[in-house]
Amino acid sequence: MKEINTFRVGQDLLFSGIIYVARDQAHKRLVEAIKKGRRLPFELKNSIIYYCGPTQTAQGKIIGACGPTTSARMDEFTPLLLKQGLKGMIGKGNRSLDVKKAIRKYKGVYFITYAGCGALLSKYVKSVKKIAYHDLGPEAILKLEVENFPLIVAIDAYGGCIYGED
Repeated sequence: MKEINTFRVGQDLLFSGIIYVARDQAHKRLVEAIKKGRRLPFELKNSIIYYCGPTQTAQGKIIGACGPTTSARMDEFTPLLLKQGLKGMIGKGNRSLDVKKAIRKYKGVYFITYAGCGALLSKYVKSVKKIAYHDLGPEAILKLEVENFPLIVAIDAYGGCIYGED
């Protein structure tokens, strides 16, 4: 991925590479593992997490509809993940002041993508692998390879925010 520090709020881009899908319960487990000194199911450093819970995959498809979920539900977990090296998050909606401060402090970036367009977004997914927390069903952690996945920089590494200032 292009250097995070070069992205600016409001910038559109098409991302190709690896993103990890994780929602609330997976975030809770990741944070618990960090606090207990356990190994994580994927390397957080320089990774991107997509807040998404894909629908059931139809026959002949790679993944079901995979639109973003509300990011604020992950806010309590996000500062610690950023401290551990997470560089990007993808979701929808504004973030808490604590998350905005952590993004600036740890030089991360928060992207948004098109809400209500999960079927369209699934077309950018080239491969899917379930890698952790299988018991969570649609909230298990997935590793996605995406191509030209549409993103908008909502909060940049300098604290610029598409939603305005707090």
